[in-house]
Parts: sequence; C-alpha cells; structure tokens
Amino acid sequence: MSSQEKKLAVLQQLGQQSKPIALFDLLDQLGETFKERTLRRWLDQFATDGLVQKTGQKRATKYFLHQLFWDEPEDTLTVLEEESSYFGMESQDAIARVKRPIYEREPVAYNDEWFDSYEPNSTFYLPQSIRTQLKNAGLRANKHDTAGTYAHQIFNRLLIDLAYNSSRLEGCTYSRLETERLLFHGDAPEGKLNEEKVMILNHKEAIRYLVENAPRLIVNQETIFTLHYLLSDGLVESRHSGKVRDHGVRIGGSTYMPFEDSRRLRLQMSRITQIASAIQDPFEQSFFLLVHVSYLQAFADVNKRTARLCANIPLISLNYVPLSFNDMNVRDYMTSFITIYEFQDVHPLIDLYVFSYLRTCIAYDSTVKTIRYDEVRIRYRRQRKEVLREVISQKMTGAKLWEFVAEKTNQIHTKDKDAFIEDVKKDLELMDPSRITGLGITPQQLEEWLACYSSTSCT
Repeated sequence: MSSQEKKLAVLQQLGQQSKPIALFDLLDQLGETFKERTLRRWLDQFATDGLVQKTGQKRATKYFLHQLFWDEPEDTLTVLEEESSYFGMESQDAIARVKRPIYEREPVAYNDEWFDSYEPNSTFYLPQSIRTQLKNAGLRANKHDTAGTYAHQIFNRLLIDLAYNSSRLEGCTYSRLETERLLFHGDAPEGKLNEEKVMILNHKEAIRYLVENAPRLIVNQETIFTLHYLLSDGLVESRHSGKVRDHGVRIGGSTYMPFEDSRRLRLQMSRITQIASAIQDPFEQSFFLLVHVSYLQAFADVNKRTARLCANIPLISLNYVPLSFNDMNVRDYMTSFITIYEFQDVHPLIDLYVFSYLRTCIAYDSTVKTIRYDEVRIRYRRQRKEVLREVISQKMTGAKLWEFVAEKTNQIHTKDKDAFIEDVKKDLELMDPSRITGLGITPQQLEEWLACYSSTSCT
C-alpha cells in the first residue's frame, strides 16, 4: 500500500468513528503497517488542511474527521459560506450532494454522454464573463514576446509555488520553505518520506519541461505522457510511468469507477487531446484539460498532478500568468473533483479555479516588481541559444564570428539589437561546461571551440 493509499485509509477509518479517537487507538485499528511517528505527522497535516479536527491537548489529544469532508452537517450551506466564501450557490448545492455518507451514494462509471456532449468553441465550461475576466487579469505578453517569455521571468517563483501547491494537494507535508530549500539547495528535512522528496523533485523536472519547451508545446498524447513520466518517475512501477494503466483503480472517498480497459483508456485520451487542441480560448482549454485528464484517470497513479501541469500548457505558451493552485484548500479541491466524478458538475471547480488564479495574478505582479531581469535576454532566449550553438559547433572566432552574429540580428527588433549582441558577447566570454545545457552541443565541441577562441587560430 502506497503512502497516498495509507493516508486515505486513515481518513476512511476516522470517518467510521462515532466520536473523537486517540492516536494510539486509531493506530490499533489501522494495523501494524502504520507507524506512530508517521501517523502523528499526517494527522497534524490533515488538521492544518482542514480535513481533520483535534480536541484536547498533549496525551489527551483526540481526532475526528471534519464534517465538511465526509458527512453533511445540519447546516451545510452556512458552514460553506463561512469557510469557503468563493463557492457560489450552485457550487454549494453540488457540494452538499457529495457530503452524504459514501455508502448512501450510488456507484457511477465514466459518463461518455457528458464527454460526447462537449463541442469545442461552442460548448463552454467557463462562461464568457469569466473567460474575459481571466484574460484581462492574466495576460503578460506583447507582440514581440516568444512563447514562455513570462514564465521565464518568474520561473523561480513558479517553480516553488507550483511544485509546493501541487504536492500539497496530494498530501505532501513539506512546508513552502522546505520545498524551496529542496528545489534550489537539495536540502531534505529529516523525518520526511522519501516519496515526498521525489514528488517535489519530479515537479521540478516537469515544470522545467513546460517552460523550456513552451515555443514547441502542443496539446497531444505525447505531451501528456511525457508530463506523466516526469512526474511519476520513481513513484510508480517503471512499466506504468508515461503509460496508460493495465488494471482497475478506485478513487478514495468517491463512488466513481473509472474505465479499466487499457485500449479504451488510450482511445479516450486521444479524444480528449483532439478536442482540447481544438479549443481556441486558453482558459477554456486549460480548464478542460484539468477536468478531463483528472476524470479519465488513465494512469496507475499521479493523474491529478499530470492534469494540473497540463492545465498550464496554454497559459505558459501564450504568456499568461500560470496556474499555481495558490491558496486552494485541500478539502475544497478534493470535494470539487468528487462532484465531477459523481455528478459531472464543474461549478465548484470553476469557483476554485477563478479564486486561485486571480490571487496568483496579484501575487506574481508583486514578484516581477521586486526582481530585476534582463528583458531582452528573456525575450530572445531562443535566438540567442541558436547563435551560441552555431558559433560553438562551427568553431567560429574573430571577424567571422561577429559577422555571423550581426547577420542573425536581422530577426531582432531594431531597438534591441545592441543589447542582444551584448548578451551574446557575455555568454561567449563566460562559456564553460556548466553553461552548455540546452544548447545541443557536446563538451568535446565546447573544448575545441574554447581552444580556438583563446588562441584565435580558427576561422
């Protein structure tokens, strides 16, 4: 049983209690495969996220499942308004339906009719007013910017936020500061599961893939399978990483039963990508991918993480503020997807998506204002790498080198040419083995060029 399955087992066991339960009593019920230290850490994290409530202190501490997560309280709508004010009335009604005990809810299978009813650019999950609001809040491009320019500007902030929040939504107990230290310094805190460390580092690779490949990203199966491979590597069996599953899965806390046939899963994933790629509005495309990659559950695990990064493909490519899932409550996120799994009702997720995205836009504007960045360097990143690759691979030096660079500035806006040439010059002067990543050249080619450049013996 994986750690995620164990966490769900803890929540399910708590849901069966008629009154608060002490940690050691809960440990006895769960069995010997659960350890005290790990269970205590999970319960503290569940409490922080609002899934579990605590009563008493120290040895008298007892735990019980938050009513909003598992059962329907007497006044569901009042509690929702107090704790999750971003949920509208339609969302509250939908959420109330999945707050009934799980044994009272009918088992449901994948709804082909719901999927088939969607017509790209005719059907919309996000109303026009919301799509306009998100575009006005999120656009960060001008006509000269290449795909991914804005994501490069705020890359470090995006890396921390998206890796932290996407992992947090899966039950990872790393704090934001611990996530940052792991991502940039490799420091893993003591007492954390190795699975959590791998989860965060896998996010780093997947996010980097999205940003670095923004000019070439398209919505297709290959992109989605690549994201799943990067996110799941080391967390699932190798034969399941980047591949559709060959066995059935179940969703914790839900009566939803996804497809089990691998051939049907592949076919449906193809249909999802075909429809998504035809959607013209970037936010509708983002939301469609978030919903349907999660709903299909095509992989053995890491489905929702894959969906969250897929939702960023159009936003990063078109230089909108990325979706980092900031300030999303874990309970609200889980419940929003259960309403989709069981009733195909997207209203709660729409409210959560809009709330989180608008807050992220504000936060990222503050980030850009506080950092200094070379706008020309970011805007012409691809062109600069092409020049560096050609110069080094062809062992250019002296007059030939600068004639070539001058020729390449024909594709650079007039006002940016001098700055572009200066950036190329700086890169060439500082070039060493640590700087060739992404240039498409080998250490041997670099060594040969450096020998020419230092002696100017090559032409």
